[in-house]
Amino acid sequence: MPLTTRWFVRSALAWMLLALAGGVLLATGVAPRIPGTDVVLPYPTYIHLVTVGWLSNLIFGVALWLFPRYTAEQPRGSDALGWASYAGLNAGLLLRLIGEPAQLAGAGGRTLLLLSAGLQLLGGWAFVLNIWPRVKAK
Repeated sequence: MPLTTRWFVRSALAWMLLALAGGVLLATGVAPRIPGTDVVLPYPTYIHLVTVGWLSNLIFGVALWLFPRYTAEQPRGSDALGWASYAGLNAGLLLRLIGEPAQLAGAGGRTLLLLSAGLQLLGGWAFVLNIWPRVKAK
């Protein structure tokens, strides 16, 4: 299994555990609240933990591993694009975890949210650029 795939899959598992813990916090409401609000964990942040953190990381990693070979010399495509995709997706998600609660608390998290979205967009583009040539008929 390629190194990028291992990082994507392990990160997916870690995000899944964090998302499950976040789901418990949302359901019970026993965790500390964001100062000045009644929010424990913003629901959109929780959804991002599940969809971007767990599902997208898992899908990206497995696709990089199992899609048809690009070439004999570069079976997985560009390593640089694979790592750019990983970095953008996960750094963007980390910034969202900080930015969204900060915005709700009135601490100016909008810039972090915009940067988060931009990083995730770049990560998605890097993934598509890398995987596109591997989507082919037998």
